[in-house]
Amino acid sequence: MMKTPSPLAPFLVHTFILPSFIYTHKSLIRKFKLFQIIRYTITTVFLFLLKIIPPSLKPNSNKSNDSSNNYSDTNLNNDGCDQYYYPYVKFFKENNNKDDGTDTCIARALTQLLAIVNEIPVSSRKYEVVRSYAEKLMDENLVEGNESLRKVNATVLSCAFSRTLGQLELAVMAAGVAAEDDGSVVVNSDGGVCFGLNRVVKTVGRYGDVAWTRFRKRRLNRFGGSGEKLAAELLWLAEKLAACGSGGEAVCQWASASKLASVALSAQLRLQGSLVKICAYLLKQAAGMGGEDAEEGNGEELREVKMKLLMSWLPFLCRASIGTDAPVLTFNEKIELENVLGELISSLKHEEEQEKILSLWIDHFTRCASSDWPNLQLYYTRWCTTSRKLLILEGR
Repeated sequence: MMKTPSPLAPFLVHTFILPSFIYTHKSLIRKFKLFQIIRYTITTVFLFLLKIIPPSLKPNSNKSNDSSNNYSDTNLNNDGCDQYYYPYVKFFKENNNKDDGTDTCIARALTQLLAIVNEIPVSSRKYEVVRSYAEKLMDENLVEGNESLRKVNATVLSCAFSRTLGQLELAVMAAGVAAEDDGSVVVNSDGGVCFGLNRVVKTVGRYGDVAWTRFRKRRLNRFGGSGEKLAAELLWLAEKLAACGSGGEAVCQWASASKLASVALSAQLRLQGSLVKICAYLLKQAAGMGGEDAEEGNGEELREVKMKLLMSWLPFLCRASIGTDAPVLTFNEKIELENVLGELISSLKHEEEQEKILSLWIDHFTRCASSDWPNLQLYYTRWCTTSRKLLILEGR
């Protein structure tokens, strides 16, 4: 059998080389006429070749044929019905590795409903209908008081939370790319415009990632995937996870979303406010974790989760918008969350982990001139006092 050619070269051309010519900054194109001619020629030739290349030679054609064969061979049951008639039902099966009986008809039905909620725009008149039906199904599962039905809710909601969290990260990244790619001139530290080879290198590196992000953004735009909608649904899913006794699952996933926390500061102010609400809710959930779990030997694991949660999201809380005309959190809610943060910090190991968190907080708190929240000076002072006493005791 003839060996198929490696798709590495087309991937490099499509991901790095072409974007560097197609999306290169306008100021660089105007400055170098030769570069403008080369860019126009390569783009035109590439688009022409796309039209004349037979579909059978395109990289994705074999993959499409293979997937269609797999569909006919593996995705149809004996009755000729499509077993995985909805893509996120397959997503649920692939991400549910637990052999606990949660792969059932009711689980797949709930998975499909949550996936439809994820896709339909809020403006659609069917959105509230499907969401209400999914909520009714979850509530009925809990009312039965059956452990298997509770596990169905927990497993399906965990998969839905993971999927929505990934889409939210993508939406924030895509919004950041769009904001950066608005035609603004890049200025270097000396105040001059950044041209030449340095600009080309930055363009290639940056737009390699931009090309992939925009491709995924087009997939996201097939759904109702605005950032604020996804954030609202993520908070809703977290609340439903907590209702079925699995709020810790949402906390763990949110603690691991360090990339989202880092890119969230480039998001719109309203979206930042939505993320602050999610942080507030999940921080309270994290503060309630422990107790019985710690007695069972999970104390160390819980501390790691809390440490990761604070390291990821405390800088965001210091710098994010908490609203001006319409505050995201009330005065009492902000005070309550400061107490929650203090409780979480106090639950960490004193010498190592508390120092890292409080050092991180004081750095971002003092550098952000537009916000005085969260104010953890009380806990910082208490930590310094305790450290001083420990040093005195060790010196005796």
